[in-house]
Amino acid sequence: MERYNPKVDELTHYLFFTGKGGVGKTTVASATAMKLADQGHSVVLVSTDPASNLQDVFEMELDNKLRQIPSVPNLSVANFDPLESAKEYRDSVIEPYIGVLPEAALDNMKEQLSGSCTVEVASFNEFTHFLTDPEMNKNYEYIIFDTAPTGHTLRMLQLPAAWTNFLDNNTTGASCLGQLAGLDQDRAVYKKAVETLTDGTETTLVLVTRPQRSSLLETIRTSNELNKLGIDHQEVVVNGLLSHADDSLSEEIMQQQQADLDELLPKLSDYKQTCVYLRAASTVGIDNIRNILNPEKIETVQSDENKSRNFNTLDMIINDLNDSDKRYIFTMGKGGVGKTTTAVEIASGLADKGKSVHLITTDPADHLGMFQIDSDKIKVDHVDPEHALEEYQQEVLDNVSESMTEADVDYLKEDLRSPCTQEIALFTVFAQLIEQTKCDVTVVDTAPTGHTLLLLNSTEEYAEEVKRTSGKVPEAVMKLLNEVQTGKDVEIVMVTLPEATPVYETQRLSKELDRANMPHKWWLINESLQATDIDSPLLKARARSEDRWIDEVEKLSGGKFAVTGWQTNYERQHLTV
Repeated sequence: MERYNPKVDELTHYLFFTGKGGVGKTTVASATAMKLADQGHSVVLVSTDPASNLQDVFEMELDNKLRQIPSVPNLSVANFDPLESAKEYRDSVIEPYIGVLPEAALDNMKEQLSGSCTVEVASFNEFTHFLTDPEMNKNYEYIIFDTAPTGHTLRMLQLPAAWTNFLDNNTTGASCLGQLAGLDQDRAVYKKAVETLTDGTETTLVLVTRPQRSSLLETIRTSNELNKLGIDHQEVVVNGLLSHADDSLSEEIMQQQQADLDELLPKLSDYKQTCVYLRAASTVGIDNIRNILNPEKIETVQSDENKSRNFNTLDMIINDLNDSDKRYIFTMGKGGVGKTTTAVEIASGLADKGKSVHLITTDPADHLGMFQIDSDKIKVDHVDPEHALEEYQQEVLDNVSESMTEADVDYLKEDLRSPCTQEIALFTVFAQLIEQTKCDVTVVDTAPTGHTLLLLNSTEEYAEEVKRTSGKVPEAVMKLLNEVQTGKDVEIVMVTLPEATPVYETQRLSKELDRANMPHKWWLINESLQATDIDSPLLKARARSEDRWIDEVEKLSGGKFAVTGWQTNYERQHLTV
C-alpha cells in the first residue's frame, strides 16, 4: 500500500479528518498540516474533538483563538472545547423558560441537551465560520479539521422541525438535539456549511482507520453514511500499519492486520487508500509529528528494557466481583477497546468459581466468535443492536405518528436514530433478558451511559418517561433501573487502552456515570505492551510510551485498575470457556 503523502495538486481547500476514537485522527491531521506549512503554504488546523490531544501534540496551551505555532511559521492552530460550547448553547436555550416551566420540565430539557448529539452540534457551530468566512478563506490556503460531523447530525440540521419549538411542545420523549432555536440566527450559515461539505471540489473527508477489524467496520459504516448525504469526496488512511516483524508477536500482529485489510478494504475501493506506518517515537512534539510523513528520516529504535512494573490482572477484578457477590456486571468503553472480550473473560472467571452466568453480548458477529464457549455454567444471549433499535423505533412511531405533523414525524424519526435512543433500546432488551434469567450473575458487554439513565429519570419518575415514549411501562425495565440506581448488586468495569484518546474518552464516560451515581470501581487497560512478553525493539519503544496513560488511569481510578497484555487471535481462538 502506498504511503500517505498529501500532495498539493490533489488537495481541496478543506480537509476533514474523521474516524472512531483512538485511530490517530489528531496525529495524521497534525502531520498533514505541518507538512503543508513546511512547504510554505498557509494552513489552519482546528480541533473540535472533546478527546483531542492537540495541546499535547504541539506542547503548548491552546484555546478557541487561532495561535501561530512558533516553530512552524505558516501554521495556526485552535482547539475548541465543544463541552463548554454545548453548555453555553444549553443555557441559552433553557434560560427563556426559567420561571415559566415547572422545575421537572426544565430538568428534562437540560438532560435532553446534555448528550453527545448536542455536543456535536455545538462543535459544528464553532467551526462553521471557518467554512463561510470570506476573510478566513482568503488568508489561508488550507483549512484542516480534526473531526467531522456524523451523518445523523447533518441530517438533523437539515430538518425544518429541528429549528422550531419542538422540544417544549414534545410529548414523544425525543431525546436528541432538542430545539435549535437558540441557533436560528445562524441557520443560513449552517446551510452554507452543509453545502460546502458536499462540494467535492472544495472538501475532502479523510477517513482515518486502524488496520483492525472493528476499526475498519466502523470506517465502512461512516463512509456509507456520509456518501448517502452526498459527501462522497473521501479518501482512506490506514494508520499504525506494521512495516516489518522482528519477534513472534509482531509477526502475529502483521498477519492479522493484513488479513483484516484484505477482507475489508475492498469495500472502500472507490476511494484512494494510503497508509501511515507505525513508528517507535512518541506522537507528542513538533519534531516527532514532522517525521511521521517523512520516509527519508531514519528512526533510531532503542532496545533497552522497559522498567519493571507489577500490575493487577483481570483475575483480581474477577475475584473482587465474586467476593462482593455482584449480580449485574456491565463492561463499558468506546468501540474497539475490548468490551466483549473482557465480558467473556469475566463470565469465564466467575463460572470457574462455581457461579452460573448469563452472558449477554451485543457483538455476536465479531469478538465472541473467537471464543469456544461450551461451559454448562454459561448461558449466552446475542442481542442484535440494529434489530433492537428498529423494534423500539417502530413502537414509538406507532404510538405517536397519527397525532403529529409530517415535519415533526420526520424529526422524530431522525431523533430515534441517535446514540441515546440506541442505548434506551438496548437497555430495554437487557432488562427483559435479565428478568427471565435464573443465573447467579448476569454479565453484559455494554452499559448505558449516565446521560441515558439520567435522561430516563429527568421527569419525576422513569415510568412517566416510558409512558411518553412507548405508551407502556415494562416492569422489567423499571426493576433493572432500580437495581442500577441502588448500585449494591451492580458493577460497571471501565475498559480502555493505554493511549491518549481512549483514556480521555473513558474519563468522560466515568464522569457521566458519576453524574448518574452509577457504581464503577474498576478500570481495565487492555492490549498493553508493557504487560506482554516482547522482543521487538519497535514494540518495546511503543511500550515505553504507555507509561503516561497507565499513570493517568492509576490516578483516575484511585489505584483500582488492572492491565492485560496483547492476546493474539490464535490465543483467543484456542481459549475454551
